[in-house]
Amino acid sequence: MTRDLLVETCLAQPEAVEDFPFGEHVSVFKVGGKMFALLPLDSDPASVMLKCDPGKAELLRQQYSAVRASNFHKKHWNHISLNGSVPLEEVREWIEDSYDLVVDKLPKNLKSRLQDEIRNLEG
Repeated sequence: MTRDLLVETCLAQPEAVEDFPFGEHVSVFKVGGKMFALLPLDSDPASVMLKCDPGKAELLRQQYSAVRASNFHKKHWNHISLNGSVPLEEVREWIEDSYDLVVDKLPKNLKSRLQDEIRNLEG
């Protein structure tokens, strides 16, 4: 997965925005002001940090050598090296899962509106 495709996938999520709160070296994707993906711009190969359910995060780390605990917050975030060992569709699914985890914690009215947008995209 290329950086461009990763950015495109993140920004395809309803109301997702790209921000640089940690400086120009890391692109941060947010919904409702909350982070769901971080993309270090200087990593080679490309990598991404995604929020993940703690139980699933550990399973993914065991299943894929390219997935490891993130230095950001080890329990809830995975650092994925996009070296080609993880199927593209898996990475896309993990981005959507990360986004959904963040949406689930947003205020009720925003959460409801975003979930309606997601249903419209899927249907």
